[in-house]
Amino acid sequence: MIRNILLTGLALLVLFLVGQSFFTVHQTQQALVLRFGSPVGPVRDPGLHMKIPFAEEVRFLDRRILNLDVLPQEVIASDQKRLVVDAFARFRIIDPLLTYQRVRDEDGARDRLGTILSSNLRQVLGRQAFITLLSPERATAMNDIRVAVNAEAADLGIEIVDVRIKRADLPAQNAENIYQRMNAEREREAREARAEGQEQAVRIKAQADRERTVLLAEAERDSAILRGEGDREAVRIFAEAFGKDEEFFAFYRTMQAYRKALNSDDTTMILSPDSDFFSYFGDFEGAGARK
Repeated sequence: MIRNILLTGLALLVLFLVGQSFFTVHQTQQALVLRFGSPVGPVRDPGLHMKIPFAEEVRFLDRRILNLDVLPQEVIASDQKRLVVDAFARFRIIDPLLTYQRVRDEDGARDRLGTILSSNLRQVLGRQAFITLLSPERATAMNDIRVAVNAEAADLGIEIVDVRIKRADLPAQNAENIYQRMNAEREREAREARAEGQEQAVRIKAQADRERTVLLAEAERDSAILRGEGDREAVRIFAEAFGKDEEFFAFYRTMQAYRKALNSDDTTMILSPDSDFFSYFGDFEGAGARK
């Protein structure tokens, strides 16, 4: 019984030692073997590897391209214009032993790289004009930043693959000032446009009034000419008619006078019976008025 227990315990111990003697490196990882806390060497090949139990331990580092985000920071361009830059970088660990010796792990690498990136970002962009960051020349500035960061990251066993600016904005106060200037400029342009419109309206109205006055004067002139011609024609016709039959014309004129004088129902007239006005009342031919 005791022998079985000892054999079982020994088997478990062997299994435990075997388990502690092997480790697996994933294809996305690279390992660093430490012997009593001191690095022995990196292991980059994926698969199963051996180590000395209890004496050696393994630290894993990512071998893929990693992202580095830094906080937005204010940068002063060469033309003394301020802007807030939000940038990021992509890096990978190429020397896990050196990385472990300098920054220990990936979090430490991000902290150091963030400081290096921010410093070089201010230095390189500080030599550029504001307009450069808004033009295709910005790619050249990004490459200069990448080269400068790589020079310092090499001491950490890290390679910077790319550096990009996600956003470059004016500070809040500057943006507000620019907005106010733009608003004032638009209001000035609007006032000028309204003033020009009012000037054109006055000019058009004056032109229209002048043309109206001219048209009315010409119309009145033409109407006066037509009325004169009509009156002249009427007088001519009237005279011709009078000359053709004087008695009928006298009769017609008398009938017109009767219509106008006796138009109202309450007309009262005091006239002599032998007045010319009643010449046709006593005689159809008006002979009484001609005696």
